Amino acid sequence: MSDIHDEGGSVAEAVRDRLEAMTATERKAAHALLANYPAAGLAPVAEFAERAGVSAPTVLRFVAKLGFAGYPDFQRALRSELEAQSASPLVKAAGPGSRGAPPSAFDRFATAVMDNLQQTRRHLPPTEFEAAVDLVADTRRAIHLIGGRFTDALAGYMAAHLAIVRPRVEHVGSRTGVWRDHLLDMNRRDVLVVFDIRRYQEDVVAFAEAAAARGVTILLVTDQWLSPVARHAEHVLAGRIAVPSRWDSSVALLTLAEALIAAVTERLGPIADQRIAELEALRRGDAQ
Repeated sequence: MSDIHDEGGSVAEAVRDRLEAMTATERKAAHALLANYPAAGLAPVAEFAERAGVSAPTVLRFVAKLGFAGYPDFQRALRSELEAQSASPLVKAAGPGSRGAPPSAFDRFATAVMDNLQQTRRHLPPTEFEAAVDLVADTRRAIHLIGGRFTDALAGYMAAHLAIVRPRVEHVGSRTGVWRDHLLDMNRRDVLVVFDIRRYQEDVVAFAEAAAARGVTILLVTDQWLSPVARHAEHVLAGRIAVPSRWDSSVALLTLAEALIAAVTERLGPIADQRIAELEALRRGDAQ
């Protein structure tokens, strides 16, 4: 891979970083890849081109614009990402930050977390974040939040804050037996915020797909390799998660969630202020 890609990055990040510099036909190839990531790029170049509705030379120019020497180099990077996506805690190495890092375990870990935040900020398109804020701040829409085994805590945390500053917020929760009950009342005016990181949770992906089929708008918060939910998502916010540990870090995703909470609260302005004031009055009443 070209040295324009930072260590630990993904092809998806490179695509999103360079979209504005691409031609219209190259952007078609980019969107086709992101809509079925990374599978679309693992197909032969002619098949990728046909699915994207562009020529094979356009696909090769698109790949070159990402900094790859050729299509095989591009596919090797995608295959490497597939291995990273499915890595279990047993096979994860020390990870980012171990090379030349401070000697203490905490410093090494903290250095990696800070690098994750920096890289998340670097690769986050401002327009995508603002579109997410617009979506979540629209009080005409109901907001539902869901996550996987480890990320549902983030969904619950964000739901608890949003429920204070705007109406119609629901945390779907981890009880899969009642997920269909939630789907029953979801429609095209609703938004589903999904938290999902590697090793992507199949039931969460299936729930998002079922919601999308009902016309629900999907906002995905995921890692740099993109959950399969991305193919159904209207907006995607990706954060770095790898650290020198058997476990992935949710700090960057928590930062994205807290940034959304802060921006939505500011966007709602008097609506949020009134709800907070009413809640404080209710709490004072309970204390009397």
